[in-house]
Amino acid sequence: MSGGVDSSTAAALLKNQGEELVGFSMQLWNQRRINVGPDGEPLPSRCCSLDDLYDARTVASKLGFPFYVVNLEDEFERDVVRPFVTDYLDGLTPSPCVACNSFLKFDKLVELARNVDAEKVATGHYARVRFDEERGRWLLIRAVNRAKDQSYFLFELTQEQLSYAMFPLGAMAKQEVRDIAQAAGLPTAMKPESQEICFVPDGNYARFIERYLDEENSAAGERPNRPLVQIRPISDRGRDQSRELRPLSPGEIVTTGGEVIGTHEGIHRYTVGQRKGLGISAPDPLYVVKIDAANNRVIVGGSSDLLRREMIVERSNWIAIDELTEPVRASVKIRSRAEEVPATLTRLNDGKTLVTFDEAQRAVTPGQAAVFYDGEIVVGGGWIV
Repeated sequence: MSGGVDSSTAAALLKNQGEELVGFSMQLWNQRRINVGPDGEPLPSRCCSLDDLYDARTVASKLGFPFYVVNLEDEFERDVVRPFVTDYLDGLTPSPCVACNSFLKFDKLVELARNVDAEKVATGHYARVRFDEERGRWLLIRAVNRAKDQSYFLFELTQEQLSYAMFPLGAMAKQEVRDIAQAAGLPTAMKPESQEICFVPDGNYARFIERYLDEENSAAGERPNRPLVQIRPISDRGRDQSRELRPLSPGEIVTTGGEVIGTHEGIHRYTVGQRKGLGISAPDPLYVVKIDAANNRVIVGGSSDLLRREMIVERSNWIAIDELTEPVRASVKIRSRAEEVPATLTRLNDGKTLVTFDEAQRAVTPGQAAVFYDGEIVVGGGWIV
């Protein structure tokens, strides 16, 4: 229960169906830690704040079921925030909401479900799940409302996690959800949606990373470790957990031809496809086409330099199939708000997946999630390298 209208309505629907519920909210991040104003006040956030926890508790009380807050701040920093910072410093553009679903919302909550003998874990995600008898596998399926579909952010769920998952809103439109919440008298019925990353409420990723590194390098900023529930360590899902935080340092901005045309204050300020904020005058528009972390360089070029016919994806998680053994046709989404495009998936000898697009795609970005679809079904997905 995030304290928003979606998870609140999911709870109301299940309660009305006669299900016995236990509500959990996750305390993930101290909003006063980094994202603060000049007087130390937390910047406004529409997600994961103390107000959200209060709203979730109020909904649970109104619907008449027990409610608990689980302190997962340490796990959230280890598995979501620190990899987010490390990825940017390594020249990647991460997708922290995928990691949060994979490592916390379903890994941790499924473990809690086992501990309290619960049969399912329900959330307010717009997606669907069902068991396919013919394949003998749990399938992740898009929401009926394509505009709200969140299956992209759930592609890393394992078969066990999918077997526990319930998405009561998967067949609903947003207005229908609000209408149900209003009819039930829930205080979250008209609550605005949250679009930002919860630990960067103002969207200024570069400033967050710089402040995180400042905190890392200082002796101040104690981080209390008082988990309310003892939870087992989780799998790293193939991630390199040994990466160190690179120091920030200025470097060169160079063209695809190798000409140095400017300087940057840190590669964490750039992402593939970026045009604004380069600080360079040129007769034609320039875009970031590559970030060379090894040499601390930002490579820029023209619009055509952003086009790619192929990409390589690692750490793939397969849902509709057991593994990729032969070339498969699929539609591929290379970022959360992109339209999926037709491509062929081929397994490479090292286990990675080669994605060959029917038509060249613009700004294929290392670090982002790539999700593969067969119509409404999520075939699987992985991470662009």
